[in-house]
Amino acid sequence: MIIEITDQAGAWYQQAERKAAEYFESLYKQVMDQSYVTNLTQDFAQWSKQHVRNQTWISLYSRVNKKPSSKHYHLYLRWLERRGELDDYLDRSVSYMYMRDLGKTLDSSDTAVRIQRLVGFIKKHMIESSGPGEGELPAFLSLAGVYRWAKKEGVEEAAIWVIHKLKTVGSHIPDGMSADHGIRKLIKIIIGVVLHVIEDMDDDVPQEERSRRLDAAIRLGYSYGLTYPFIDDLLDSGVLNPEEKIMYSQMIRTTLLQGSVPAFHRQSWSEANADLIGFVHSELGEAFDYMKRHQSAETRQTFFEQSYVFFESQDVDRVKQLSNASYRNEELFLPIIIKSASSRLIVRSVIGAAVDEGFDHRTFYYGIYNQLADDFADMHDDLRDGAVTPYTYYWTYQGTREDLINPFELYWTVISHLIHDVYHSDAKARDVILNRAINGLKRSQERLGKDKYAEMMAVFAPRDSDFHQLLEQMASKADRVEFFDKLLRDQMIHMLRNDRTEKAQFKETVRAVRNQLKGLMPIPVPGEELPVRESLIEAANYSLEGSGKRLRPIMAWVMGVSEYGLPESSIAPLVRSLEYMHTASLIFDDLPSQDNAASRRGRPTLHEIHDSATAELTGLFMIQKAMEEQSSLTSFDPKAVLSLIHYSSRRAADMCRGQAMDLGSRGKTLTLEQLNTICFYKTGIAFEASLVMPAILAQAPEAEIELLKSYAYHAGIAFQIKDDLLDLEGSLQLLGKPAGKDAENNNSTFVTLLGREGASKAMWEHYCLASEVLHKMPRRSAFLHHLLDYLINRDY
Repeated sequence: MIIEITDQAGAWYQQAERKAAEYFESLYKQVMDQSYVTNLTQDFAQWSKQHVRNQTWISLYSRVNKKPSSKHYHLYLRWLERRGELDDYLDRSVSYMYMRDLGKTLDSSDTAVRIQRLVGFIKKHMIESSGPGEGELPAFLSLAGVYRWAKKEGVEEAAIWVIHKLKTVGSHIPDGMSADHGIRKLIKIIIGVVLHVIEDMDDDVPQEERSRRLDAAIRLGYSYGLTYPFIDDLLDSGVLNPEEKIMYSQMIRTTLLQGSVPAFHRQSWSEANADLIGFVHSELGEAFDYMKRHQSAETRQTFFEQSYVFFESQDVDRVKQLSNASYRNEELFLPIIIKSASSRLIVRSVIGAAVDEGFDHRTFYYGIYNQLADDFADMHDDLRDGAVTPYTYYWTYQGTREDLINPFELYWTVISHLIHDVYHSDAKARDVILNRAINGLKRSQERLGKDKYAEMMAVFAPRDSDFHQLLEQMASKADRVEFFDKLLRDQMIHMLRNDRTEKAQFKETVRAVRNQLKGLMPIPVPGEELPVRESLIEAANYSLEGSGKRLRPIMAWVMGVSEYGLPESSIAPLVRSLEYMHTASLIFDDLPSQDNAASRRGRPTLHEIHDSATAELTGLFMIQKAMEEQSSLTSFDPKAVLSLIHYSSRRAADMCRGQAMDLGSRGKTLTLEQLNTICFYKTGIAFEASLVMPAILAQAPEAEIELLKSYAYHAGIAFQIKDDLLDLEGSLQLLGKPAGKDAENNNSTFVTLLGREGASKAMWEHYCLASEVLHKMPRRSAFLHHLLDYLINRDY
């Protein structure tokens, strides 16, 4: 049976190889007879009328100084809109997507209508909804933006699922691979599949069916996109040793041939990679099973065939060695013709999309165009990694191998073939393809720099010098050739890198401040102290120790020192007072008369070590110490300190009210409004105080303080919902307190009221509301942004 399957797979690949060989032969003839030069010279003569303008010195100076770089997402889009070029820019971009990804022609009225509909979707969800500030993320790329769109479409559960998956995948991409690159490609695939499905749905599709299809698209996009970081990138990296690469490739091949994932045997892998491969095996297995279940009887065979051909073509390329000087042109070009075409065919089979007449034909011929463009752009990186591509191989051996085809010439031959033989000289298709090609040259110039680009062109210049000069002229003078997907790619890369840097800074800030606070928190024992008071100090210090997160004093410290510039030494009493108040509230919460908790911060609770009376007195003692600390803020304006103490006293009373409401609600079914109120009084107020009290000392404007209160309200509730979810599924080791205590005390929680999925949705709703408040803040706080992410993504 296995032999039969292997023979069938071999037949699949041989069929694809024969078709690729025929295509390559036709391209080879056009390269040799230079017929593409005449065709494209005429094409550029028409194209340049719209894209090359005669410029005076004044107009050139004005343009250089006023046109923002396309790297600045918001500025660039607003600049296009002011010039009245935004619609044309998006139409060009979407038309390219229809040709590349959907295999469409551009000469039908139906396609034109669909392109305009997608243009409208992009403007609404990816441009108009974006934040106005320079440096701000486009709203649709933020977690809040994704969830808001998902809620509108009724696919919140899929959005929560995929956000969690992306977080998990990102944390498992090892050193030696680019997490930013892998996650960007994964997000790109997900967005692409979702847009595929949106494009296939008419306006009369019922909302329930629309939600079902979009839910499946998100999960399918993730499932298919996962192959890029955990198959392509992993096998291309140096993470696995040579033997492991062979085993891993065989595992993928067996999966595609037999239709099921083989068992994982940990002992077969090195100690360094066993955990990684175990995770990847589990995640890919789940993804593969989901894609397979989604296939209909009609598409399942196509899915397996195209997937195998795609993987095999990559594997054929992957084993090539740049040191081998004997590869033939066919060995260099046939695999990339096959993999570039099959990769797009797979997506259509994955989602079960309808295929119109000529789709396979156009998709097959189009693929190599993008692959050659990408390989040109990545040539120096590929050379560094020793990867064999037509460009790296020609660069290495063009001086000794006269038989090698110049891949840059073949690239332009493909362009000529597409315009005239595939799209039948359609004017819009010509415009889009030439725009894309020239934009690629301009981006290469910008990325490589003038000298390095000139060095490349000296090697890859077409034999026809006039055509080469024409290309250089177009790359230098052409305008209005940019594409939205490239802008989006640049923004995603910037976003991921910046987010990773800021997240690392956030973790380091929290770690450093937490360590710094350790020496500030213990209450000193005076030399001549009454024994009773000394025992209270020891009990208080016991409660202050342990593995607490110290979120509230950390928040106050960062807000005071980093956001408002308050002196570290001067703000120390405020930080102590917040932790003393919070610890006192925990002591009271844990008492047998209240929550009756046996452990806190990874250790027995205070009343378990001593008794309830000692715990009660210690809590009162710590409240008194907190007020003492606040009254010692002598470095600040007395009126501000008095305002702070007044605010602190009122909020302390509110926290007591919240605990009383919580105790009185046991055994009762609460409404969501009541639960939110109790949650705010018990948790949100402490978050609010940690943000507002430093702002009071800094004498921040009242409007800013109100925004901090609003942020704290929603962040605090999100924090409590996460606590409820962790209480449902957590462990003592992670939480530092017994899990399931809410159920034992018959407490109403967000989980008991809304269920697990409903509670998750509520948490994300408050996350969005808190995130939206941050956008209104007069100052951008990376700390508050990542604090919010931490609150909902933490494991304890």
